[in-house]
Amino acid sequence: MIPYLIGWLGVALGLLVPIPQFYKILRTKKTGDVSVGTYTLLVMAITCYLIHAISIGSIVFTVSQSINLITNTIVLICIIKGKK
Repeated sequence: MIPYLIGWLGVALGLLVPIPQFYKILRTKKTGDVSVGTYTLLVMAITCYLIHAISIGSIVFTVSQSINLITNTIVLICIIKGKK
């Protein structure tokens, strides 16, 4: 039970990661200092993690990577739009 709860704690902490960057982009409307390449690689990595999580049937990781993929893709889209 403890490892399961630690897994969900990791999910919660991981979901907090893109929030500061997203908030800063929304607040300042500036994306000049944010790397498109870094966020592109991050979204690709999360996609791979999600595929792996689905293939092994891990609910904890499937949920976390699904939400991570959505939130980080939104940040990436904001960055790309801000660079134009």
